[in-house]
Amino acid sequence: MGMRTEDQVVKDQEEEEAAPPLLLDAESVTKPRRIALFVEPSPFAYVSGYKNRFQNFIKNLREMGDEVIVVTNHEGVPEEFYGAKVIGSWSFPCPWYQKVPLSLALSPRIIAEVAKFKPDIIHASSPGIMVFGALAIAKMLSVPIVMSYHTHVPIYIPRYTFSWLVKPMWMVIKFLHGAADLTLVPSAAISRDLQAADVTTANRIRLWNKGVDSESFHPRFCNYEMRLRLSNGEPEKPLIIHVGRLGVEKSLDFLKQVMDRLPGVRIAFIGDGPYRSDLEKMFSGMPAVFTGMLQGEELSQAYASGDIFVMPSESETLGQVVLESMSSGVPVVAVLVQGGFLTSFQQSRRAKPASCSLPEISMTA
Repeated sequence: MGMRTEDQVVKDQEEEEAAPPLLLDAESVTKPRRIALFVEPSPFAYVSGYKNRFQNFIKNLREMGDEVIVVTNHEGVPEEFYGAKVIGSWSFPCPWYQKVPLSLALSPRIIAEVAKFKPDIIHASSPGIMVFGALAIAKMLSVPIVMSYHTHVPIYIPRYTFSWLVKPMWMVIKFLHGAADLTLVPSAAISRDLQAADVTTANRIRLWNKGVDSESFHPRFCNYEMRLRLSNGEPEKPLIIHVGRLGVEKSLDFLKQVMDRLPGVRIAFIGDGPYRSDLEKMFSGMPAVFTGMLQGEELSQAYASGDIFVMPSESETLGQVVLESMSSGVPVVAVLVQGGFLTSFQQSRRAKPASCSLPEISMTA
C-alpha cells in the first residue's frame, strides 16, 4: 500500500469517477437521534486534521436537533460543547508516538454514562484504542455502531516502528471494521484499500464527503502584517506555506531540497509536532519561519497570505488543510498520490483563481 505510480493514480481516478462508493445519505433520517460519539485523540485538545471536522460535525448534529454525548481523552476537555455533554476518559501516551493520547474508555463510569444516555447509535473514530471500548459498549447495549476511518496507520507504521507490524495492524483494522455496522471513509481510494485488504465489503462502506468552512478560510483574510511575519520581513519575496502537524510521516524533509533549488523563495511552517526541532535544525540558515500553532483569525490570515501551499505527505486520508488552502484562494502543490484530496485537485482546475492584495510577486520554478 505504498506510493502509486502516475499511471496507477490516473487509473484509480477513472475508477473513482466510474463507480465511487455510495455517499452517506444525510436526508434519510427524519427524526432527531441520540448519538454517542467516541473520538480519539480529543477534537478539543489535540490538534490534528480532523479537529475541525469533528467540531463542525457536533455543531451540525446539534443544529439538526440530535442529542449528543462525546467520549474522548480527558486532558483539556470542556464540560460541554454546543450543548453536547463531553465525558473525559483517562488516557496514556501512544508507545511509539508519545504526543498522541490513547484511551480504552471502558471504565464503569463511562459505561454507566453511555447506558444512561440510551443512544440510538454509537459513532467511533478509527483506528485507535478507544474504538475497542466503543465496540464493547455497543455490544453490551445492543446498539448499532458506525466507525469512521481517519488515519491510515499501516502506512505510518514503517516510519515510526517496525515494518513487520503492518500485517498485524491490518488484522486489527479488519477485526474492528468487520464488527461495525457501517464504515465511513474520507475517499474512494481508502475504500478500495480497505476492500483490497478484506477489511469489509463495499455494501458496508459509505463515503463521508469532504467539506470546509468557507467563511473561516477565505481570500479576504489575506493580511500584509501576517505576510511580513511569515516571510521574516520580506513580503515582496515569493512565499511557500505549509500548515499541519510537523511529523516525520509528512515527508517535510523533502522541502529542504525544494528550498535549495529556490534561493529567492521564503517558506513558513504553521503548526507544531514531534519533528519540529529536527526541521528547525535542517532549515537552519535558510529563509524559513516556524510559527508554532495558530488558531482562529490568525490561521485564516496565514493561509490567505501565502502564494503556494505545499503538501509533500504521501499518507493523507483526507488532507483537510488542502481544502482549507484552496478555500483561501491559495494554489496547492502536492505529491501525486491517490489520497483523500486528489479529486479536489481535479475539480480545482475549473475553479477561478483568487488574488491577494499584496505587492506584485513573480516566481520562476
